[in-house]
Amino acid sequence: MDYFKVDAEAMKGLMEIEKYMSKSNFDKKLYHLIKLRASQLNGCAYCLDMHSKDAIKMGDTVQRLIGLDAWREAPYYTDKERAALEWTEAVTLVAKNEVSDEVYENVRKHFSEKELLQLTMGIIAINGWNRLAIPFRTPAGTYEPNS
Repeated sequence: MDYFKVDAEAMKGLMEIEKYMSKSNFDKKLYHLIKLRASQLNGCAYCLDMHSKDAIKMGDTVQRLIGLDAWREAPYYTDKERAALEWTEAVTLVAKNEVSDEVYENVRKHFSEKELLQLTMGIIAINGWNRLAIPFRTPAGTYEPNS
């Protein structure tokens, strides 16, 4: 299903979050990294394709993208990125596990309140996109980043 063609009005909420994130000062490279991690957790092939291409275009490395699923063991992520990835996992899997005080305290060491809100809004957005792309079988492999 092409949900934009079916009802573009229904897509406005997620699009507004994306618009907000693009205008914010939130690190765009990190934003693609968290989109990739949430999409890995959710098993969204379309979003994995899209955000890996976007991350590479933003200057991230293939090594970091391939190693993302093992970010805890891989040496090439900063402490701030690790905190964001841990927060991404906690928020994405909130129905399975609670977001612990320890995870919250760790992410707060690296992000201001505003940045943490932005990070969380980004996680909410990608989880929403995953929940559209997966059930409607959005085909992976067709995405081309904007020039």
